[in-house]
Amino acid sequence: MNEIASPGQLRLAFLRWALVTVPAIEFLGLASAFLANSGYGNRWFAALAKPDFTPAGWVFATVWPILYLLIALALAVIIHARGARGRGIAIMLFIVQLVCNVAWSPLFFGAHEATLAFYLLLVILALAIVTTILFARIRTLAAALMLPYLLWLCFAGVLAFQIDRLNPDAETLVAPAVRTQI
Repeated sequence: MNEIASPGQLRLAFLRWALVTVPAIEFLGLASAFLANSGYGNRWFAALAKPDFTPAGWVFATVWPILYLLIALALAVIIHARGARGRGIAIMLFIVQLVCNVAWSPLFFGAHEATLAFYLLLVILALAIVTTILFARIRTLAAALMLPYLLWLCFAGVLAFQIDRLNPDAETLVAPAVRTQI
């Protein structure tokens, strides 16, 4: 036997990484949404004027866990690609865009910063595009797993832009949850 690892061992190694990345990313997304009081239960968000194409609350609650699952699997594929050229920078960029993603809900729903949240979303989209390109150079599957996330970020960008445009006074509509009182 001249193989370093059998195909079964390689699959098992990938599954181990997936068992780490999927719960971790799902937890980060859920924690961010929970701590920021995301969604239609948020008084500030409920008071905003929204475009006609704004999805129902259950859509967000369904889509985001699926997207987090897909990007977590994409990350597991890249982490599993040991020795691949560009792997380190791809993982680092993924983490940066994920941190920005997790910061978005507190900025929008917690601090009521619709304009800043829109700009942050553009940054997240740019980082996710570059991450996907880097992933594609390492494993095509990882890039394919990122595509639904990119599409949703594009939709979310249009939605965030329209909400910001329809609510020029959004920051003052309701007192933000993120506020220091002395």
